[in-house]
Amino acid sequence: MAFVELKDVQKKFATSTAVENFNLDVERGEFVSFLGPSGCGKTTTLRMIAGFEIPTSGVIRINGADMTNLPPNKRNVGMVFQSYALFPNMTVADNIAFGMTVTHKPKEQIAKRVDEMLRLIHLPQLGNRYPYQLSGGQQQRVALARALAIQPQVLLLDEPLSALDAKIRVSLRQEIRSIQRTLGITTIYVTHDQEEAMSLSDRIVVMSEGRMEQVGTPFEIYNFPKTQFVASFVGTLNQLQARVMDSAGGKLELEGQTIFSAKPLERMSGETVAIALRPELIGMNGKSEGEQNQLQVIVEDTMFLGAIVRTRVRLGQSVISFDTFNNPNLALPRREEKIIIRFPRDAVLILPEHPSASKTT
Repeated sequence: MAFVELKDVQKKFATSTAVENFNLDVERGEFVSFLGPSGCGKTTTLRMIAGFEIPTSGVIRINGADMTNLPPNKRNVGMVFQSYALFPNMTVADNIAFGMTVTHKPKEQIAKRVDEMLRLIHLPQLGNRYPYQLSGGQQQRVALARALAIQPQVLLLDEPLSALDAKIRVSLRQEIRSIQRTLGITTIYVTHDQEEAMSLSDRIVVMSEGRMEQVGTPFEIYNFPKTQFVASFVGTLNQLQARVMDSAGGKLELEGQTIFSAKPLERMSGETVAIALRPELIGMNGKSEGEQNQLQVIVEDTMFLGAIVRTRVRLGQSVISFDTFNNPNLALPRREEKIIIRFPRDAVLILPEHPSASKTT
């Protein structure tokens, strides 16, 4: 039995549906992220798990117990908000102790737990400070410690790093993952940042317009998107239109040039299909290795992005981007130069004809 279960969960506000047909099983100790753009229903789903919203229909269970209609204080879940939500008139130690204080835990137990939490978040000397005396990253650590201090069954985090600068975000997300693994706590994390979801999660739920588009590991989500939305939202992707020339042979026509997929196509000859190519799977010039596709293209521009150089090329009416690892001896193509790009057959991803909601658990 899954530790957290959401079965046919739906949430409506007046005439609009915020979440529909949401089905998910989360295992004990698993780290699952809800990923999607603003308004896709990810925070609403998290709030239903926390008890701040009640589902219009469906069932939510935690550790086998029905939580669907229980208030937040009866669920034993810890919640970390985007805005920290620390009490400004309380010290760091008092903020961390708050949940235990309101449930009238013994003072000795509270003091011991606060000390454990301060050491866990690497702020053992700051218990007597007030929130305004801390940096943003330190405040978010305190908010995390406060959520964990009550020893919750489930830890819920609602875009906790979005207000921080880039370097602090990277550092703090590593700390969050380390703490989660140390404690073995079941965690559900909401984010619109795909890199954040990829680096943190055991599994990712990609959401769009209140629906689950796909559920899978970061590897599966990135390499094998099941809908056009997932393919376009997760990572940088070239989406192109090609015409089927030979279904059985995987032969396609792309802007007057021929390419092949690694597998037979489930479309009739003459049909137009959407295909996707990841930029990192495309190479420039050089020798062809094995059964590779090649296209003659014209360079539009190159962009230096630090560790990689991204080149945009034109193929008829289509534009394709590909990435090359940066090195001091890299020879960059010139604008309007004709070059050959190559990519393996299994890099040609055939996208579904119509996006559909996934009910995978």
